[in-house]
Amino acid sequence: MKIGKMIPRKGEFWISFSICTMLIATGLVINYSQPKPPKEDLKAPTVSRQAPSSIKPSVKEIQQYTVAPDLPRYISIPAIHIDQARVIQLGLDKNNQIASPANIFDAGWYNASAKPGTPGAMFIYGHVSSWTANGLFHDLKKLKPGNTITIERGDGQKFTFAVKATKTYDANNVDMGAALTPVEPNTQGLNLMTCTGQVIKGTSEFNERLVVFASLQQ
Repeated sequence: MKIGKMIPRKGEFWISFSICTMLIATGLVINYSQPKPPKEDLKAPTVSRQAPSSIKPSVKEIQQYTVAPDLPRYISIPAIHIDQARVIQLGLDKNNQIASPANIFDAGWYNASAKPGTPGAMFIYGHVSSWTANGLFHDLKKLKPGNTITIERGDGQKFTFAVKATKTYDANNVDMGAALTPVEPNTQGLNLMTCTGQVIKGTSEFNERLVVFASLQQ
């Protein structure tokens, strides 16, 4: 087939230009109406104005909890006696702050972080306590390098991570870039966070955040 020089008929150029312009404009509207905030702009989870529940889920409620096949369903940390705690999906609030679980006995997976079995790092937050009870991550500070953490997906597949390091940050200066990045390059990471330190006077907030960095066992 011979390909010659194509000369658009009258009106074709304007139609093509108009369609391209409309597509570009639409793309800009989508990008600006649904921005993906950079890691450094995110704020660490904190206690919401509505106090989290301190009612422990029943065994039946935990067993009946389901999520999509590729999402984290349960977290287990033998060293601190956590066995199949529910992992709830978390997003961002209006202040660009990662939400926290509504129950102190649940963990929360930030839904813009990695999924189990995919590149990147999963970010999971859990409460240290309420005014009446210790939360799921109360003993997170006791974890040491080598301790294991297992994430079970909705399809039943399990992923085991080994603790590599822990770090404490001032509550107003948490490095969320690090918290959302694998601690070891080219290896999927799992980073857990909870509150620590002292309660700020006149509030229900703690003045520090603890992050545990773990990597997928090969």
